[in-house]
Amino acid sequence: MEKITSFTIDHLRLIPGVYVSRKDPVGDTIVTTFDIRMTSPNDEPVMNTADIHAIEHLGATFLRNHPVFGSKTIYFGPMGCRTGFYLLLAGDYESADIVNLLIEMYEFIRDYEGEVPGATPKDCGNYLDISLPMAKWLSRRYLDEVLYDISAERLVYPS
Repeated sequence: MEKITSFTIDHLRLIPGVYVSRKDPVGDTIVTTFDIRMTSPNDEPVMNTADIHAIEHLGATFLRNHPVFGSKTIYFGPMGCRTGFYLLLAGDYESADIVNLLIEMYEFIRDYEGEVPGATPKDCGNYLDISLPMAKWLSRRYLDEVLYDISAERLVYPS
């Protein structure tokens, strides 16, 4: 079997950033898949499931309610390796095109107060495994260390 694209990226050289993972034609449009890498693979601890779960609930809620990108958001969810998230948007985008959107989203998570949307037994299959404090901490770290002054090397996969 042929390796899928995400397994061909050199994870030993990959640093936290925002990357275009792939672009796929679907009907008359392009779907752009973004690799939102929050931790350095194989170099630092992965995020805990409760942290990821809170970011997923808050991030998906933010994105689907966004005035511009809400109707273009196809999917936002965690990577199995727990080092980041995938965001799928309808449209042909580059990494730099969504940096401001991600800043808005991670600021929303960092500053969020109250109950996490969908964190009830009726709405979620694992509602107890959610950590808002860690989601806020991880969001602050990603904003400060990656997004606010993002460099070119954090926008294109290492070759």
